[in-house]
Amino acid sequence: MKKAVETNKSEFRAEARFQRCSPQKAKLVLDMIRGLHVEKAITTVRFSSKRIAPVVEKVLRSAVANAQNLAEERGLDIDVDDLYVKTAVANEGPRMKRIRPAPMGRAFRYQHRIAHIIITVAEKKAAAPAPVAEVETPAVKASGKPAAKKAVAAKSPAKKTAAKKAPAKKAVAK
Repeated sequence: MKKAVETNKSEFRAEARFQRCSPQKAKLVLDMIRGLHVEKAITTVRFSSKRIAPVVEKVLRSAVANAQNLAEERGLDIDVDDLYVKTAVANEGPRMKRIRPAPMGRAFRYQHRIAHIIITVAEKKAAAPAPVAEVETPAVKASGKPAAKKAVAAKSPAKKTAAKKAPAKKAVAK
């Protein structure tokens, strides 16, 4: 049912195949969690009322467990609190073709759709603040002193003319 795969050094994935739900319905749940931190994604899925939500939660927890296990095996430094849902997709599996009896000896075909759910989690790297370099303006280079800043006058909003009221209609005397 579940399959552990490591795609990159910091990406971990789990999949649940042959789930009895259409991919379109599974995508409704997966769209809610894509891009979220793992803790928030688990909370979101837990309170979802969709029938496929428990399966999605199980796959998500499996992806986090894969991250922990593979990090220990490979000696990687993975912080589970920094994991987020990188990709969450539901691909279509094989369809089960069935026949329903119809009037006058006929038969109607219908298909049960099956989904393959794949979730990839990755570690979100904290963005290091870029060093801010001082940029010298031409005025600073020439004189060695900072140039005086010009005050920009704020525009006052234009006044709108009041709309004219239509004269009241006079009551017709009978």
